[in-house]
Amino acid sequence: MKKNRFSEPSLLILISLAEQNRHGYAIMEDIEQNYNIKLGPGTLYGAISRLEKAGYIRVLESENRKKPYEMTEAGRIYLSEQIKEMQKITTLGLKRLGLV
Repeated sequence: MKKNRFSEPSLLILISLAEQNRHGYAIMEDIEQNYNIKLGPGTLYGAISRLEKAGYIRVLESENRKKPYEMTEAGRIYLSEQIKEMQKITTLGLKRLGLV
């Protein structure tokens, strides 16, 4: 099975949803508050669409027009793999800079 490579916005969305289910605007606010990165609606919803197609997130039923999203088990596995890979890269970079 080919692994999907997602961009930074996709990973930030998954990290946001790892904490709790959120609708699109709440995801956007969470990312801006925690990472000082402002995602535009096109970037946000494009990434959400790709994550949904990959089976990493799903839409929850809602009483109002806001669609809350939740991370699936496949999304949790994918996110943990990506974070471990980033840790390896970061550790090697720090080692080569002589900082560890």
